[in-house]
Amino acid sequence: MSVRESPTNGRRLVLVLYVVIVLLTAAVGFVIGAISPQGLDPALFGFIDLPPTPYGTAVYGAATIATILGVLLSAIVYVSDRYDDAEPEG
Repeated sequence: MSVRESPTNGRRLVLVLYVVIVLLTAAVGFVIGAISPQGLDPALFGFIDLPPTPYGTAVYGAATIATILGVLLSAIVYVSDRYDDAEPEG
């Protein structure tokens, strides 16, 4: 199996993109928290109150995106591992 055909290369790329997106979301949350607009009350998952500080909004953004993307990617991995991509016999 050549390097291009390795099944782990695609998963590694997706994992790197996942981490980059989560870190980018944390950075944007930090900037929004630093600006501190009025009425900013982050509540993680709707019931965990976080402080409206740069770190609180960074945690809110990162945890929210990590959870949503993590669930979706887990579902994709689950389905792709069970999908038989062999040619049908006959």
